[in-house]
Amino acid sequence: MKKNIIMFIIIIATINTNAQTKSLHDFTVKSIDGGDFDLSQLKGKKVLLVNTASKCGLTPQYEELEKLYKIYGGDKFKIIGFPANNFGKQEPGTNDEIKEFCQINYGVSFQMMSKISVKGDDMHLLYQWLTQKSENQKMDSEVSWNFQKYLIDENGQLVDVLSPKTTPMDEKIIHWINSK
Repeated sequence: MKKNIIMFIIIIATINTNAQTKSLHDFTVKSIDGGDFDLSQLKGKKVLLVNTASKCGLTPQYEELEKLYKIYGGDKFKIIGFPANNFGKQEPGTNDEIKEFCQINYGVSFQMMSKISVKGDDMHLLYQWLTQKSENQKMDSEVSWNFQKYLIDENGQLVDVLSPKTTPMDEKIIHWINSK
């Protein structure tokens, strides 16, 4: 009996440890060009994840995202854009059309991924992790609109979620990038 209790405690501890160690780095996504992008290559970097759309009132945020990336992007900070058509069908294009739109209109040089779903029954596994405390061990959130921002630390752990209306050059984001 005592042996069974100890074994049970070990199993529960292992399950809890595994849940707590899940991170951004455990996911592989598709780049906008269709290739696999292993997010483990972002270890040691802060990452701003943002769901994007080309036909939204907030679409001009691409300009500030690019500015933020030009100033702070590099070995310690990355921006990853995830086009999504979940809100008002404001991202109807194909990956090729989205890529062309971003480059022509905003000169986007940060990493863009293939279009995904960020809410609903077909929500991408990465966004399930981002939005469910049971997955990310930090907080529950709901993607409320295009250009919602998720801050991820160097260890791949969720730090915070910011409103779609929070501009990319907001002091909170810049302070977070510059903090140790």
